[in-house]
Amino acid sequence: MGRPLWFVELLKKTFPRIKLIAKLTKVPIIGKIIDHMLFEGDNLIYLPKDQVIEINQSIDKPSETVLPSQVVEYFIKKAKYHWIMNFCICRDSSKCEDYPRHLGCLFLGEAVLGINPQLGRQVTKEEALEHVKRCREAGLVHVIGRNKLDAVWLNVSPGNKLLTICNCCPCCCLWRVLPHISPKISTKIHKMPGVKVKVSERCVGCETCTKGICIADAIKIIYKRAIINNACIGCGRCVEVCPQKAIDISLEDKESLIKSIGEISPLVDVT
Repeated sequence: MGRPLWFVELLKKTFPRIKLIAKLTKVPIIGKIIDHMLFEGDNLIYLPKDQVIEINQSIDKPSETVLPSQVVEYFIKKAKYHWIMNFCICRDSSKCEDYPRHLGCLFLGEAVLGINPQLGRQVTKEEALEHVKRCREAGLVHVIGRNKLDAVWLNVSPGNKLLTICNCCPCCCLWRVLPHISPKISTKIHKMPGVKVKVSERCVGCETCTKGICIADAIKIIYKRAIINNACIGCGRCVEVCPQKAIDISLEDKESLIKSIGEISPLVDVT
C-alpha cells in the first residue's frame, strides 16, 4: 500500500535537514545502514541538456542525431506502466520559486501500481513523453535509473520494477547532498557514459560557475581558472551560465546512449 499523505508531509518537513542526514553516511556503521536501507543496488545517471551537448562525430543524417533525452524516451516507449507525480517533492519541500513545483518525477514499471493515487496519476506513453518534454523546456535536467530511496518513501515494490526519472533544478535537487554524502553512495550517482566536460583557454576565472550552479561542488577556481574535478556529474549547467563560453561539454558518440541504456536495463524491468 502506498504512503499516506500525512507521511509525505512529514517527509517534506525533514527535507531542509537533508544535508545533516547526508553527513551521517560518513560515520562507518550509520553509513552502512543507510546505504543498505536506501541506496542498495542503485545506479543513477545524470543526462546533460540536449541544447548544450556536442557530439564528437560527423553526423550526416538528422535521424542519426544523438540526444541524451533519447535515453529517457527509450524507457518510456518500452515501459508498460507510466506514473507522473503531482509535484516534485524536492521543490515542493524547498518552496522553490525558480522552477515549476508541479513538474514531478516520472516513474516507470509495474511497481507504480502501488503508489498512492493522491500523489499522482497513471498516464499513457504519449502523456509521459509530453511530460518530460515540458520538463526540459522548463530548464530541468533528467536523472534516470534505479533509486531504492523512491521505492522506500513511496512504499512500493518490487524495487527492480520501479524506474525513476527525476527532473531536477539546480537549487532544490536532493542530490545537492553529493558533496556531503559518503563516497560509497555518491559514486552511484554519476554522469552519462561518454560525457566530457572541460574548461578552455577562454576562462578568465570570473567564478560565475561556482555560485550555486554545480550541485556536486565539482568546480573550483585555482589560480584564476576554473578547474573541474572527478565529482562532475556532467549536467551541463556550468556550460550554460559561463559568460565567456569557456566550458565545453561533449558526448563521444551514439554508443554513449547504448552504454547508458545497458547500465540501467539489468537493474530495472519496466515491461
